[in-house]
Amino acid sequence: MDTLISLAALLVFGYGLFSGRLSKTVISGPMLFVLAGVLAGPLGFDLFDPGLESEMVKVVAEVTLMVILFTDASTLKLGALKREYKVPLRLLAFGLPLTMMLGFALAVPMFPGVSLWLVAAMAFILSPTDAALGQAVVSSDQVPDEVRDTIEVESGLNDGIALPAVMACMAVIAAEADAEADVWQWVVFAAKQIGLGPVVGAAVGLVGGRLMDRAVQRDWMKPVFQRLASISLAVISYALAEEVGGNGFIAAFFGGLMLGTQTERVRERLQEFGEAEGQLLSLSVFLIFGMVLVPKLSDHWDMMALLYALLSLTVIRMLPVALCLMGTKMDRVTVAFIGWFGPRGIASVLYLLIFLTEVGGEGSERMLSVIVLTVLLSVLLHGVTAVPFSRWYGAYLEKKG
Repeated sequence: MDTLISLAALLVFGYGLFSGRLSKTVISGPMLFVLAGVLAGPLGFDLFDPGLESEMVKVVAEVTLMVILFTDASTLKLGALKREYKVPLRLLAFGLPLTMMLGFALAVPMFPGVSLWLVAAMAFILSPTDAALGQAVVSSDQVPDEVRDTIEVESGLNDGIALPAVMACMAVIAAEADAEADVWQWVVFAAKQIGLGPVVGAAVGLVGGRLMDRAVQRDWMKPVFQRLASISLAVISYALAEEVGGNGFIAAFFGGLMLGTQTERVRERLQEFGEAEGQLLSLSVFLIFGMVLVPKLSDHWDMMALLYALLSLTVIRMLPVALCLMGTKMDRVTVAFIGWFGPRGIASVLYLLIFLTEVGGEGSERMLSVIVLTVLLSVLLHGVTAVPFSRWYGAYLEKKG
């Protein structure tokens, strides 16, 4: 494990040295870390094989998901979302549910004989987007602010919004697998998980944010601890929710969403810390993805898996986007641009890892392999197209005037 941690540290440092140069090319961080994982794992030089049951894999997945859910939600002002972000609000309120339903509807006839709950879990796990896979888009001056904000805000929130549906599917699948399980007990368990998580998280976020505001106003709290507060409050939300029977991940998301701080510089410091730590954790997850998930599930890929993966990145994503953006006066090229840059990445990988640790993969390998293939294609296709498509889109807008 020490050697694996050393490898991850070396990769982060090496990539960081050239990150500015690489950001202008078609090579992205996730692409490099996935490739490094594949080369170091059983499909490559077989230097490491942590295994899906590895405690390290579980801990990294849980901590990463907890931190990302909290920090992504904490940087958003709900009032601003209502006033200024009507387009991402449409994508979240209408586009995301449509994507989940369309993904499920297309998967049912494509994978006959598979449990409907397992099919639903696959479709729901693949519904959140990851702006980091197209980082060149959200950081490009050639892409208008409205479009960049739309992609970034949608990506920051749709993972937390999709989470309750994913967890509900996992609870039902686990109940079906347990022959001695009392179905009613599982229903109560799922209801507590989904119901108590938001309440506990919101309470922690509101109280924690207000306490931070008062401490900062009285000059009691140093900037370094303002940054550390994001991890502290995320962990508190998670731990308290789990203690009372709620879902810790949902609590972490609502803790960030309802963070009560009104001090702008505190939010900025939280965002700075979240971006740095989130980047480190995310790249580590992509390394694990290439090293563990790709080798373990690639044997189950077939033409139907490839077809669904391609549909997930195109029709299942782009059609709901087009429908929910009707009436926004956005032209077809802009709608298609937003629709294409809905990569599947870190949230899908983390939900898959949580699924494997909580439910197990026996009997679910084919559906889980589709998730891995979709994310792998997304890492490649969205990474390669981010820079050239941004330039082309900027030139299109300039020519349009």
